[in-house]
Amino acid sequence: METTRHFTATIYVVNDGATALHEHDRLGITVPPGGHIDRDELPHEAAVRECREETGLEATLLSPGETPAVETETGRRLPQPRHQMLYDVDVHDGRVAHQHVDHIYYATVPSREIAPPADEASVDAWRWYSAADLREQDLERDVVSFGLEAIAAARDGR
Repeated sequence: METTRHFTATIYVVNDGATALHEHDRLGITVPPGGHIDRDELPHEAAVRECREETGLEATLLSPGETPAVETETGRRLPQPRHQMLYDVDVHDGRVAHQHVDHIYYATVPSREIAPPADEASVDAWRWYSAADLREQDLERDVVSFGLEAIAAARDGR
């Protein structure tokens, strides 16, 4: 069996010390905005688009810090994800059939007024989680870790 890999982007958005998560209908888990990277997109563009499409909010990426510049006439630096994760999506008889190579970004948003388009998850599916909420809820370990990091990064302006 061949493993199919898709590139995805996830964005933890923060406003006033909390991050927005929603109950994903198909997966049955609570996650931040995110999805597949389109053929004509860069990973950071996909993250911002997914946030806008799923929440109606305009995200401003937080920079994890700059690496030394490399001068070139044909290349430029891209915003770096905070993490890159390889997730097994479909496993059959112990063999991985489908994986996501996920680029994870942190961002701030100007408000908590979530207004997804009609064809996306309902407003009721979304909730803002403070650091304490993340620690107290029964959420996936990576969602808690990345959510806490995103809240700290937004607080510290980094």
